[in-house]
Amino acid sequence: MKPPILIIILSTVISGTMIVLTSSHWMLTWIGFEMNMLAVIPILMKKFNPRAMEASTKYFLMQATASMLLMMGIIINLLHSGQWTILNNLNSTASTLMTIALAMKLGLAPFHFWVPEVTQGISLSSGMILLTWQKIAPLSVLYQISSNINPNLLLSMAILSVLIGGWGGLNQTQLRKILAYSSIAHMGWMSAILIYNPTMMILNLTIYIMMTLSTFMLFMHNSATTTLALSQTWNKMPLITSLILMLMLSLGGLPPLSGFIPKWMIIQELTKNEMIILPTFLAITALLNLYFYMRLTYATALTMFPSTNNMKMKWQFESTKKMILLPPLIVMSTMLIPLTPMISILE
Repeated sequence: MKPPILIIILSTVISGTMIVLTSSHWMLTWIGFEMNMLAVIPILMKKFNPRAMEASTKYFLMQATASMLLMMGIIINLLHSGQWTILNNLNSTASTLMTIALAMKLGLAPFHFWVPEVTQGISLSSGMILLTWQKIAPLSVLYQISSNINPNLLLSMAILSVLIGGWGGLNQTQLRKILAYSSIAHMGWMSAILIYNPTMMILNLTIYIMMTLSTFMLFMHNSATTTLALSQTWNKMPLITSLILMLMLSLGGLPPLSGFIPKWMIIQELTKNEMIILPTFLAITALLNLYFYMRLTYATALTMFPSTNNMKMKWQFESTKKMILLPPLIVMSTMLIPLTPMISILE
């Protein structure tokens, strides 16, 4: 794709999300979603092959259905209340329709089927945009309507998402599918806390975006899309293997790393609200995710070939991809735990 065209398309994607973030009018929010969806499709089809075409078509059909449901909810709300303001009290039918529409846009279970398929069909850079930037707009609308959402609906979707995000990734060898299932599980955690403490959801989203960006950037730097390709990095770039190890453990939510903060905070907040079964269930299903992250770290950093590479000539070209933001992102994705007291004050 030519740079001027890419810049125009990316700026439309960004401005679409910004319109959703800043508007307090339902019509403008819907227009922002549409701009964002139509502009992101050429990005998904950057590598023009049948798989990317299929993935983009699936994405378009899913997002168009979600937009239609969202518009229906908006119109029902308009008929009942006579106004377009987002922050006003919603009609219960409208609220349910909007929640379902936004869950489809996010890829929450049971509307998750498109996420692994679409992510697998597109390039790593497009997948990175799909699993990070594309989550911001729907979550911002859910944040604004969180007081009117049906808790039973959202919690059942959250529980299902965490389960499917853990189970689905267990048998995968494709890195993009693993990250897609990881995304479904993280969205489940975010929607579980949304009703009780919406600010916590934003904290979780921020840390999730940082970790996913870092992971995708490392995979792009290695041009790795399978576990097998990842298992050969130690021979050429030993530092990157240890970075992947830390990032995977952080994504799994192990204590000394940043990924532990949102899980800790969410479990604490849910127990404050006198819920015991839900946080216990979330913690147990997080082990499923941790298992497939551990499989990746085992294949990457803990296994070695019988012999080291003794060749005098370079057997592989140096990577020419420049990942400028990678060092700060990796630091933030792994070492934010000392800031937890400050974050808990902000909550």
